Amino acid sequence: MSSLVIKDLHVAIGDKKIVQGLSLTINGGEVHAIMGPNGTGKSTLSKAIAGHPDYTITSGDVLLDGRSILDREADERARAGLFLAFQYPSEIPGVSIANFLRAAVQARLAEGEEIDATAYYKRLYSKMDLLKIDRKFTSRAVNDGFSGGEKKRCEILQMAMLEPKFALMDETDSGLDIDALRIVADGVNTLRGPNLGVLMITHYQRLLNYIVPDHVHVMWDGRIVKSGDKSLALELEAKGYDWVKKELAATATAAAATAATVA
Repeated sequence: MSSLVIKDLHVAIGDKKIVQGLSLTINGGEVHAIMGPNGTGKSTLSKAIAGHPDYTITSGDVLLDGRSILDREADERARAGLFLAFQYPSEIPGVSIANFLRAAVQARLAEGEEIDATAYYKRLYSKMDLLKIDRKFTSRAVNDGFSGGEKKRCEILQMAMLEPKFALMDETDSGLDIDALRIVADGVNTLRGPNLGVLMITHYQRLLNYIVPDHVHVMWDGRIVKSGDKSLALELEAKGYDWVKKELAATATAAAATAATVA
């Protein structure tokens, strides 16, 4: 079984520390959701793991199947089995989805190996049928003039074709209406299985109504401060994040009082 292990990770943008000592293990077949208010480092975490050049990992490690990936470039991490679904996917005018996906699949092959066109389109259409996507979709330019739901559906198709070991989904529900959210969730649930681990980053519990996570984590000030099952997400939906802040403050006060007593 594949594993993605994040060990005491610290990430900065320039001189600003964002992620501060985060540890998490995701096994193949598991869906983990990370929730938390704006500015806690959720998106920074996913981009740093994927190898975005704007984010500097100052200490800690990320292990994919027991091997550190920090010495690999973003494309090498992708070939090793990571997939990042962006919060705001880029538009690529003039490049059809079919050609874009073909280039992505070709990049996964060994040097000198060429993709078989017939086999490629057979596989592409099979994945589209599985995800209930109209075949005409592939003739459109990547995300050019797409609605929010179409952009996310395009990313789910990319994930289906690339078959990563782990998918990092950065606020996949951002900008989606309820119908688009259901379409995207259906796609993720269709691909869900023992060979795919998922890390979902979201502000809201509503996504978790459709993609039920195995584990839910609360991220605060660059760290995971609370973990549980889906019931934790429901509690956050009902109470907001203030109770987490108060709980952390109470813990810090108690720790300070204990330290003073020992001294």
